[in-house]
Amino acid sequence: MPARAAHRRQLLHAGMAGALGAAAPVTFAQAWPARPVRLVIPFPAGGATDIIGRTIAQKLGTALGQQVIVENRPGAGGTIGADAVAKAAPDGYTLLMATSSTHSIGPAINPKMPYDAFRDFAPLAHIANAPSVLLVGAGSPARTVQELVALLRKNPGRYNFGSSGIGTYPHLSAEMFKWRAGGLFVVHIPYRGTGLVITDLAAGQIAFLMDSIVSAQPHISAGKVRPLAVSGAKRSGSLPSVPTFTESGIPGLEFSNWFGMFAPAGTPPDIVARLNRELNAITRSPDVVERLDRAGAEGAGGTPEQFARTYTDEHDSWKAVIKRANIKPE
Repeated sequence: MPARAAHRRQLLHAGMAGALGAAAPVTFAQAWPARPVRLVIPFPAGGATDIIGRTIAQKLGTALGQQVIVENRPGAGGTIGADAVAKAAPDGYTLLMATSSTHSIGPAINPKMPYDAFRDFAPLAHIANAPSVLLVGAGSPARTVQELVALLRKNPGRYNFGSSGIGTYPHLSAEMFKWRAGGLFVVHIPYRGTGLVITDLAAGQIAFLMDSIVSAQPHISAGKVRPLAVSGAKRSGSLPSVPTFTESGIPGLEFSNWFGMFAPAGTPPDIVARLNRELNAITRSPDVVERLDRAGAEGAGGTPEQFARTYTDEHDSWKAVIKRANIKPE
């Protein structure tokens, strides 16, 4: 090959390489989210966590421009679903809708949980709070809290109460009620979700259930169960005719269940910040505020750090109840 031709070919190759190099983009990580996000709800469909979680998932999907797919993974008082998220890749594509049961009560009752509630998760946002409501079946002879207390006190050990599992919020709130009512002896029957308790409650096989107002509303409206009292410092706007426990003569039950969203620990800070921003906007949006209010819940919000303090402080306060009731893990 003549020298001049060889030189021209070298220049051509160099020019092509330069052009390709200029045209080829620098490789960056794909912008999040580039695919659907999974939201794990560690309780069965139809419960309070599921109702609130699906409300938020729909709005979050719109805000992110990607579908948020809800996956119910119930069992072991919420531990199974929470553990799945704790062990998921911290890439923003697996989230958890959690409650007091999974992050405040669970760690206080079971030191051998498969996850560390305080180290294995990145708190995203405090979504909502919802008081509990004391329910009896529609056919129950008790029409007030005091009538139920009298019935249970007269027949120690004869009656049962249900919950969504040992160490869950419905279980602990019922234990708190038993204690504040004077130390009632009622047998605990754990189920896989409070929705499953309703059937036995309506049939008279269970004496009472401490359920979230959110999940209890449809059953109250259908006439299957009767509400006797609500926890919290004031009456619920969704059940204005139902007195508080304090009004019913049983003080010390001014608590509410919290609902919040987590990601696995190690999730990039920019994803955590984006989710916190979107979730705060969602909880403040008028249609979600109205929907939560109608269901008996109240939107919360705040920073991840504020949310972390909420479930850490509550964890400490439930320890006394667990010790007093001598509750052991499953």
